Amino acid sequence: MSVERDEGLDALLGLDGETFFVDANGHYRVKFVVKRVKADERKPHGLNYSLTLHDKSGERIVGFDNAHPVPTQGGPAGKKRVVNDHRHRFKTIRPYDYKDAATLLEDFWAQVDSVLKEEGVIS
Repeated sequence: MSVERDEGLDALLGLDGETFFVDANGHYRVKFVVKRVKADERKPHGLNYSLTLHDKSGERIVGFDNAHPVPTQGGPAGKKRVVNDHRHRFKTIRPYDYKDAATLLEDFWAQVDSVLKEEGVIS
């Protein structure tokens, strides 16, 4: 039985503990916390992760993580299911459909760019 390799996993794990300023004035920063964990029902990809964008006051304004469960509606019957993968955008929390590490990074940076444009930090 062959296991598919997540090609972006090494890049994601390599970002663990890193913080980068993402604007010329040093007001907005991204922070990465990524650890391998035992895969289970809530974290089937075997990762504990938190990718965040913080504003000049230090408040998280974008985040992708799996630190806590988030209920979601599932299917036409409206059955609730609980997932750990989710994203934050300002005060809104939505489930996140984790596919692989590279897609997680791509989705995170797309949200960072979108919010920085909304905030007038980048054009």
